Amino acid sequence: MTADLPASLVRGLGLAFPALALVGLCLWRAPRQRETAAMIVASAWAVLTLVPLNLYALHTGWWTFHAEGAVWWGMPVDLMLAWVLLWGALPALLLRLLPVPLLSFVLVWADVVLMPLAEPVVVLDDRWMVGEIVGATVCLIPALLLAYWTREGQWVHARMWAQATLAGGLLMGGPLVALGRDMTAAEAFTAVQLLFVVGLPALAAAREFARVGGGTPLPYDPPSRLVTSGPYAFVRNPMQTSTALLYVLLALLLREPLLLLLAVATVVYAVGLAEWHEGAQLRERFGEDWTAYRSRVRPWLPRWRPWPGRTRGVLHVDANCALCLTLARWFTARAPIALDIRPAAEHPEVLYRLTYETPDGQRWSGIAALARGMEHLNLGWALLGWTIDLPGLRHLVQLCGDALGVGPRPARTPHPAEASPAARAARPA
Repeated sequence: MTADLPASLVRGLGLAFPALALVGLCLWRAPRQRETAAMIVASAWAVLTLVPLNLYALHTGWWTFHAEGAVWWGMPVDLMLAWVLLWGALPALLLRLLPVPLLSFVLVWADVVLMPLAEPVVVLDDRWMVGEIVGATVCLIPALLLAYWTREGQWVHARMWAQATLAGGLLMGGPLVALGRDMTAAEAFTAVQLLFVVGLPALAAAREFARVGGGTPLPYDPPSRLVTSGPYAFVRNPMQTSTALLYVLLALLLREPLLLLLAVATVVYAVGLAEWHEGAQLRERFGEDWTAYRSRVRPWLPRWRPWPGRTRGVLHVDANCALCLTLARWFTARAPIALDIRPAAEHPEVLYRLTYETPDGQRWSGIAALARGMEHLNLGWALLGWTIDLPGLRHLVQLCGDALGVGPRPARTPHPAEASPAARAARPA
């Protein structure tokens, strides 16, 4: 019994220390909305990275766990939760007091001190500092940066991509890992394809939140304006729809009925809490605009053609380019919704590529502009547009187009001031 007491004490204190510190900071000053968002994002990043880190540490022998009860894959659940709090939620609140560099140093130093004190539950190898460095680089510092950017409302696109990674890892990877299902190569290949195709509208919706609304999918870090473009012009809940459908398809592929329960849980959440709570917030913030949108766009069954009240766009096409004129006629023949097609030469600035603009001054050019224009046609073309607009693929398609002779060229002869080096530097990419 005495041999078990130190281990029990280590596990109890290990969880109590960060939990009580977190509660104390919340009692001292209730977290603001952005602080709550920072805590959620940092904790989610810690979960997604600390679990693989410890599994790899057990594999390499950097450290091992000697514990009984509440152990998952060789890791004590309580100590893992403590580590998530210590490197996730707690630092997000400590940013009130310390800057990121100093807080990073303090937390790494605390971890270096506490790890040896965790014996006999945690047994360290001579190389354990290697794991500590890897953990700080992969887990702690990114979590801190995400918390800081979220707290300060900075780097919205980085926050969006981080949240998309977290959602994919936790909502899709988490259940598959928990089920312990070993997939064949064929099943894994099919699952990846399903994730890409079915998850594409969800990813496009998250990107739309960031680049049009200036926010993220996290309810505590929402867009500052009502987003009715992109996937939201076709369906009201693109993220929940993609998630539920993906669970259903994975359940059929892997013959795992438990995944169907997750699909049901997704629908229940969207219909219940999200529709009630988030719907009330949207109604309060955007009033009649939200009411009109909600009455015309269904929550689950997508429209084939985009909602006519979506954000209007203008596609500027070079009238001196035969291929561009062909593209303009192609768009016109398909009766685009809420899209005007105008000669690029009439634009106040000299345009060098196909350009898409919105009334509030947002602009896309080249392949990105083509993708935005496709959203005004129908759901099929919109899906193709979201695909070619993915980072990496967009640049590849753009390079191929430039190589075939549709590279940047002025839509009209620039004035001398527009032809200056400063003006050329300001050309849209």
